Amino acid sequence: MIIETAALGSLDIQEEKIYCFPKGIPGFEQETEFAIIDLQEGPFSYLQSLKTANLSFLLTDPFAFYPQYEFELPDTEAEELEITDMVDVRAIVTIRDTVEESTLNLLAPVVLNPEKRLGKQVVLHRSPYLTKQLLWTEGQFKEGETSC
Repeated sequence: MIIETAALGSLDIQEEKIYCFPKGIPGFEQETEFAIIDLQEGPFSYLQSLKTANLSFLLTDPFAFYPQYEFELPDTEAEELEITDMVDVRAIVTIRDTVEESTLNLLAPVVLNPEKRLGKQVVLHRSPYLTKQLLWTEGQFKEGETSC
């Protein structure tokens, strides 16, 4: 399927990379179809709207930055996403002026069912996580730095 993006132009996307978000994403409830566009380098991808070329979200694997990140997916959310076995979790990244100021949203992860190609941004209630958790924490290895 050919889709239009503002950042990357026209792209040929495989069907298994297209997800239905039945209720949209908070603030974008009318946007229900998205493609996952994996970037070549690093743990990042785009969540690109199929309806609106200039609407995309930068995603990352939250476990790559916070290995101890964990939460319990409420049964109602698991049922809505028809999750029986496989699940992918991503976090929305907000790029700031400097990498050190950039954040990811651990309070509302994007939960994906790759088998049914369903997705939802799930707001975790009673959670210690933030919507603006620093992407890089003090002492964390950064690209270009060495440990010597």
